[in-house]
Amino acid sequence: MTQSSLEATRRLKLQHWQETWQARWKTQGPPDYELTPSGDIASADWEREFLATSRTPEGEKQRLDRIMDEFSTGFERLYRLGPAVTVFGSARFHEGSENYRLGVEVGRELARAGFAVITGGGPGIMEAANRGAKEAGGVSIGCNIVLPHEQEPNPYVDEVVSFNYFFARKVMLVKYSCAFVCLPGGFGTLDEMFEAATLIQCRKIGPFPLILIGTAFWQNLIELMEDMLREGAISQEDTGFGFVTDSPAQAVQMILSSLPPTVTARLSALRVPAGEKTK
Repeated sequence: MTQSSLEATRRLKLQHWQETWQARWKTQGPPDYELTPSGDIASADWEREFLATSRTPEGEKQRLDRIMDEFSTGFERLYRLGPAVTVFGSARFHEGSENYRLGVEVGRELARAGFAVITGGGPGIMEAANRGAKEAGGVSIGCNIVLPHEQEPNPYVDEVVSFNYFFARKVMLVKYSCAFVCLPGGFGTLDEMFEAATLIQCRKIGPFPLILIGTAFWQNLIELMEDMLREGAISQEDTGFGFVTDSPAQAVQMILSSLPPTVTARLSALRVPAGEKTK
């Protein structure tokens, strides 16, 4: 392909991206963004037309109260939870797909090892991991997010805690876990995965195992890590933030071998023999 044809392809991709983005968001109405109150009378009407609200101390205090309520509820509901692993993955993979099957197997293997399984509580891979844990007789927890299209908790959770704020929900997904398993997913999965990776990298948590399941799916991510390393954006030790495998059983063994004895000792009494369920 010549340089001119490469440039033409690049322009077409850019045009397509712009058109797709604008077609999506032009139908959503004014952006939900708050400006500080303006003393400029000439611009005040324009601001009110463009923006639904402006920031006020009262509004910020109300928002803070709502945030604190979510943190308080999460802490109260989950603080007794034993050793747990959070499973990240897309809500869009349905029963019958290979990724759903992997999610069920991950949940099952984690439960048999004695871990409680935490997910975002929704459908797809989240449901699959909760299902595997519950069917194996383990503890199954969902931290559900309330969305405009009313995402409902999946039917395989023993306990569900619902959140309006993604960041409050992510705190719970991270805080009560001693390892993380990432199956294929989209923006939300990547957000959660890199949140955990960043906290581990910066030594804010852990070090905890972070396992990526699906070598074909994550190949481009590994190549991106290599590009970042070549550019000097990350260090060599950062490239190993996730162990990649296609085997849920190997993923769980990697987690078990990476945890300190104090954690694995707590698991021995919680392990579920293969093919059996707890009462």
